[in-house]
Amino acid sequence: MTTGPTIGVLALQGDVREHLAILETLGARGAPVRTSEELDGVDGLIIPGGESTTMWRLARSFGLLEPLRKHIHDGLPAYGSCAGMIMLADRLEEAAPGQETIGGLDITVRRNAFGRQVDSFEAELDFPVLGEPPMRAVFIRAPWVEGVGERVEVLARVAGRATGRGVAHAPDSEAVTGRIVAVRAGRLLATSFHPELTADARIHAHFLEIVKEA
Repeated sequence: MTTGPTIGVLALQGDVREHLAILETLGARGAPVRTSEELDGVDGLIIPGGESTTMWRLARSFGLLEPLRKHIHDGLPAYGSCAGMIMLADRLEEAAPGQETIGGLDITVRRNAFGRQVDSFEAELDFPVLGEPPMRAVFIRAPWVEGVGERVEVLARVAGRATGRGVAHAPDSEAVTGRIVAVRAGRLLATSFHPELTADARIHAHFLEIVKEA
């Protein structure tokens, strides 16, 4: 029996099962969300990694885009990883034609900023709100944050110490080091990377604290 909050995971496309599994280990109840009725029953929402244009089109087709916007506007805590960060951003660079977002986070995000699938990499991130040790972050066709509003807190930046095949987009290159990859604004949290693909549950635990404080 779980006694924690009910956390919805937007289940249109992406790493849904991985997020649900981590929530279970933390004592929260994870619930796939595909309809506005299911959205009404959650205390917080995770928007998973996947493909942001596919998520946008499916959310529009399922009649979920406007309910998602309303719930976020009304204060529903939400966490977006990778494509989820794109979905929560108010502004996009390199957006697909006509691409829409849920919005809510006063940030500008560049899609696929770190390169293509072959440029995927891992990096150790200093993440002060999570303490030690550094977080091992997995970046797959990842975005980065180009700019933040004055009320947005920057939680982590790429600082090298990475492994991967992407030479042009290697995190120790001058163009990439220092890029913003995790932010928070009030009840909204977002990361460029995929914590659901690792054994480190600290990001999810941090989000549960945000939900409990809401």
